[in-house]
Amino acid sequence: MRNRLLSVTGLLLVALLATGCPKGSADYKKGQEAELAKDYDTALIHYERALKANPRHAQYQVRANRMRFEAAQMHVDRGHKLREQGLLEPAAAEFEKALAIDPSSFVAEQELRRTLDLIVARRQAEEQAAQQRQAAPVAALAGLPEGPPALKPVSREPINLRLTEDAKRVFETIGKLAGLNVIFDPDFQPRRVTVELTNASVEQALNIVGLMTKTFWKPVTPNTIMVIPDTAAKRKTYDEHIIKTFYLSNTLQPAELNEIVQTIRTLVDIRRVTPSTANNAIIVRDTPDKVAVAEKIIRDIDQARPEVVIQVTILQARRDRLRQLGISPTTSFPLTFTPLQGGERGVSLKDLDEIGSGDYSVVLPSAVGTALLTDATTRVIQNPEVRATDGQAAKLRIGDKVPFATGSFQPGIGGVGVNPLVNTQFQFQDVGVNVDITPRVHLNREVSLKVMVEVSSVTGRVNIGGIDQPIFGQRRIEHDIRLREGEVNILGGIIERSESVSRSGWPLFSQVPFLRYLFSGETKEFQENEVLIVLTPRIVRLPGITPENLRPLAVGTDEAIALPRPSEAETPAAPPPPETPRPQAPSAEPPQAEIPGPAGLLRFQPAQARVAVGQTVTVDIQVENVRDLFVVPFVVSFDPAVVELAEVHHGGFLGDGGQPAALVHRVDAESGAAIISLSRPPGVAGVTGSGTLVTVVFKGVAAGRCRLSVPQMAARDSQRRPISIQASVGEILVE
Repeated sequence: MRNRLLSVTGLLLVALLATGCPKGSADYKKGQEAELAKDYDTALIHYERALKANPRHAQYQVRANRMRFEAAQMHVDRGHKLREQGLLEPAAAEFEKALAIDPSSFVAEQELRRTLDLIVARRQAEEQAAQQRQAAPVAALAGLPEGPPALKPVSREPINLRLTEDAKRVFETIGKLAGLNVIFDPDFQPRRVTVELTNASVEQALNIVGLMTKTFWKPVTPNTIMVIPDTAAKRKTYDEHIIKTFYLSNTLQPAELNEIVQTIRTLVDIRRVTPSTANNAIIVRDTPDKVAVAEKIIRDIDQARPEVVIQVTILQARRDRLRQLGISPTTSFPLTFTPLQGGERGVSLKDLDEIGSGDYSVVLPSAVGTALLTDATTRVIQNPEVRATDGQAAKLRIGDKVPFATGSFQPGIGGVGVNPLVNTQFQFQDVGVNVDITPRVHLNREVSLKVMVEVSSVTGRVNIGGIDQPIFGQRRIEHDIRLREGEVNILGGIIERSESVSRSGWPLFSQVPFLRYLFSGETKEFQENEVLIVLTPRIVRLPGITPENLRPLAVGTDEAIALPRPSEAETPAAPPPPETPRPQAPSAEPPQAEIPGPAGLLRFQPAQARVAVGQTVTVDIQVENVRDLFVVPFVVSFDPAVVELAEVHHGGFLGDGGQPAALVHRVDAESGAAIISLSRPPGVAGVTGSGTLVTVVFKGVAAGRCRLSVPQMAARDSQRRPISIQASVGEILVE
């Protein structure tokens, strides 16, 4: 019977424990461990499993969403580092991972697009250099707006002219050489000029003569021009206007739209420009050249405003200790007269000398011994995140709204007391964690923050005029800081300590050593309060500023804004290739024809190694019989259940000639794959012969056999041509 009772009790305990543990708690715990190890990918997997097991668990949802952001940001940071090293393809892969984890990450999408553009530009530059072709420069503007007819002279031959003649005859001579009809404004005043032109185009010749005679010309038809005196009145009469509407994508407030309009009016001197607040657009009317300049300004300014996520960590720790120790004796001695058996009797003054010990009683003193220790610790952790737009204040309130009375008080009835119902209003105070942050994102990925952080609470109450008013305790920090992205800053560490000691007991005895513990009690109270505030900014959006936005544009003179016509623009030399670092570990590319010749060999040395569990073994990865080896990315496959890849070191082969070889590696412990890439510096020749590429260190995890192989390799020479290398296999025996 007793055994049956124990069995039933055990089953009930197991059922209670199973009921008390929520679904997914095991995965949630593993996610926490992975998060502490900063393995955000693994943590996200476990948090999502826990959330899938218990979709209604709020804490699982919060952790999964937070870790999704952290994992995506981790891959974005890796992509930045790889791109700075010139590894464009691996960087693009990291940005793709970040975008796959968090599709809403604008910065991952932006950086991926920018990296892909760099890859395309680099490949185009390499093809141009190989084929020795010069590409036409990209124009600052795709084309001028439709407007007056374009000049199409019959002859484009260079003009060589040396002439001293009337200005009208000079224009006509140039027109005849180019096959153009020349007409003149009625107010044109001819004067004698001397012109000497050598290898000048038609437009250049007309502009030079117009500059000498203070005139300007405009096409009337493709083969006819009119020469006009260059005055403000004539410009207003003959300049043709176009009208164009620009729809903006990133303005939010009417004030931002008006600011762009004011910028155009100031810089381009356009009077006919108006904002359309309802359509978030700007309508411009002026000459084609001015409208083109206004278009460039609008496209340069209309950028998405940067955004930043600020992680705020607030830790408040409080400890209260109270100690009461000692013996507190009675401080009063009651003296009571004893009445007679028949009732009370009075005592006259003359009978005082007859009173004996039987006529009164004295209560003997008592004492209370106290030995009490109270130790209370309180920890409050707040970890909110605030996402703010550049220049816009973001406010976060975590806590309660506490009412307090305001207004005036009047005396009560008859002038006694205070009437609390006269002219009394109530307001509400935010109590808890209050954060106000205004960020300013810089293009060098730094963030300036105007911060106000307040941690407040109700510490007590006081009666004022018959109304209990709360006493607010606050810790407030307000200042400006500038941080790099991801930099952790301790905004304030506020420490407050207080200690009080009180003693009560008999006079004199309570001050005598040793005796005071018998005739007095001591109370010691200690309070310690610490508040720590930590800020970490992370940029999630940057403006898409391109080289076209930074490129200057010639717009003419102060009096007349004019852009060069496509036919008169000089053709500069082909621009140099984009300043993109040469990739050191390119990812898989389309197959190309391999170099004919003997194939090289990649092998593990030793081919079979032995190691004990918990110990390490070193294996060299060597290459034999290669020619002009410049870059060699490859994948090493192993069994993660048997061994762990602990370290990867340079082998020295690609560093031949004193050239520093770049080594990049990334180990995926779960799948048992290590991506290793070696590359020589740009502009140097490859290495020929045999030697050690890298030295890897494996650690034994569990007894068994581990097969080492190289499933993928993409070796190339200094001309970026593939090199054929065969890979052998190796083995590690863990005992």
